[in-house]
Amino acid sequence: MSSPPSASSLFSLPPGARRATLATERGEFAALEAVPAGEARGTVLLLPGYTGSKDEFIPLLRPMLEAGYRAVAVDGRGQDETPGPDDERAYAPEALVADVLAQARTLATPLHLLGHSMGGHVARAAVLTDQRPFRSLTLMSSGPAEVGEARRMQLKLLIDVLATMTMRQVWEAMQKLKPAAAAAVTGTDAELLRQRWLRNNPTQLRVAGARLLTEPDRTDELAALTRMPVHLLYGNRDDAWAPDLLAETARRLGAHETVVADAEHSPNLQQPQATAAALIAFWESLWR
Repeated sequence: MSSPPSASSLFSLPPGARRATLATERGEFAALEAVPAGEARGTVLLLPGYTGSKDEFIPLLRPMLEAGYRAVAVDGRGQDETPGPDDERAYAPEALVADVLAQARTLATPLHLLGHSMGGHVARAAVLTDQRPFRSLTLMSSGPAEVGEARRMQLKLLIDVLATMTMRQVWEAMQKLKPAAAAAVTGTDAELLRQRWLRNNPTQLRVAGARLLTEPDRTDELAALTRMPVHLLYGNRDDAWAPDLLAETARRLGAHETVVADAEHSPNLQQPQATAAALIAFWESLWR
């Protein structure tokens, strides 16, 4: 992995972590790479969710490093700092799966794969396509099928406005719709979030949003992979998929389950220490 010019971030990278470019046969992906000082106990590939980015995993990097794990977080095609075309076919499920499998081949080691929200759907599809590159699968705040009703309404509205408004106009409208959330982030952080939003490809957002409205339930297919350790981690106040539904999904999978207290849809940001501890404990259990 090569190092691009330095870039500012919403969060500070811990020692041992850097911004990088992951070069694959399917192109280059903007990434964060964190490498422990000694021999790594494993490598983790982290996939962000819808409208998210690799930077949302930064709060997890220090504890992963301290536990001896190498972590590589990527922006998907058309997300944040990874460019993407305006062709909708580039964001079809099979294309995103091919990207993840190419990333896995580049990293060339059995990986602990983690996907947040929509990234969990992509991770699940990658494992169902070819489980050989992966040591385990963690679904973070990622439900069995389409999102819940409250998020469905938001997604439909976003998809509609993306067809008629610029990314800048959509950002300004979102700040007015959620003034309390917008006021909570100020100064440099607010500008970084705005710039991140503007870098997203609107075609990717439309296609991915539509997929979140129609994602099929593949839980039984995943459960049939009896040799794939699966971990379902979510906040006790998740508002994209009901916690009761996530608990039922964990039961259907026979998965290791972690419910993070005082967390909503992004436990990696809202409770990073507890989230990292649960992730590391799961991976360590596979050593034993």
